[in-house]
Amino acid sequence: MTSSMIEVKETAVPPARRANGGLRRASGLSQPAVRADRSSSGAMTVTIRRVLCVLPLLLVTVVAVRQRAVLSEGFGLLATARWPWLLAAAGLTCLTWVAAACTRQGAVLERLPGRRLLATQFAAGAANHLLPTGLGASAVNLRFMAVCGLSPARSSAALALYLLAECVGRVGLLGALLVVFPDALPFGSLLPDEVPVGAFLVGGAVLVVVVGALASVRRVRTVVGGFLRTALGEARSVHVRPARALALWGGALAFPALQAGVLVLVAQAFGLSVPAAHLAVAYLAATVAVALVPTPGGIGSVEAALVVALVAVGGAAAVATAVVLVFRLITVWLPLLPGAVTLAALVRLKVI
Repeated sequence: MTSSMIEVKETAVPPARRANGGLRRASGLSQPAVRADRSSSGAMTVTIRRVLCVLPLLLVTVVAVRQRAVLSEGFGLLATARWPWLLAAAGLTCLTWVAAACTRQGAVLERLPGRRLLATQFAAGAANHLLPTGLGASAVNLRFMAVCGLSPARSSAALALYLLAECVGRVGLLGALLVVFPDALPFGSLLPDEVPVGAFLVGGAVLVVVVGALASVRRVRTVVGGFLRTALGEARSVHVRPARALALWGGALAFPALQAGVLVLVAQAFGLSVPAAHLAVAYLAATVAVALVPTPGGIGSVEAALVVALVAVGGAAAVATAVVLVFRLITVWLPLLPGAVTLAALVRLKVI
């Protein structure tokens, strides 16, 4: 009787429980050890997140200290400007983040949360000025799309589509203005007397060799081919929906147009006697020229290119310098600290 009861009790034990017990004994991990491992990994995650919350503010401090002369001169010039134009320029700057949010939404099929998307674009602008051109905003938006449920492949495809639309929108707007105003920017005075043909040929040859070497690796071909298929599929899906296509290309055109409008308003604040269309051409040409310069937010290179472009379209050098400094103060430096605080808050709230 006793032996039969023992047999029943043994057969009543679920196989999964016996398997788990066997695995636990085989692995040599007790339940307290597993809990300790999980708690240590959780503590590490919390520590990393706290560091990421503080890091943007530290980077803002470092950049501000390094550029303190530019900041001091820019704030000093504010007293000589006409404030209504500057307030209008600040309002137009706020609309650039709306345009960026529209473009980001247009690059994906799923509806992204509107408020968080707009806050992310504001924070991405600050990240873009703290890291080399494009890296900060790309990292923030990739993380945001991942939190929203998009796979890494689709997030990367959406990012590539956004960058392509942004490039086409900026260059296309510049081309359209040059067609309408062909004499707006005298390119002859901006180009060097001797074009370094040899350097271009060497650079092109190196690029061809690198691309050929990468294409010969099967793993690279597989990864690139898979990414291109995903990106083309996402682009087709987005353009099937008119609302997404309108948001994508409308935002891509509106963003550089709004920034050019900010420059025009700042020029009015300082009385720069240059037509608005010529100022827009100068801005677009300068930003296209420095797009490949790997500096955080183009700091330094954009200022120099804009001053040269404004002088080329007929502006006085002193006034052009003041316009560029205040323009960068409104579009870069004033939003930098609030953007960094927003970035830290988004990290803390696990939005990104």
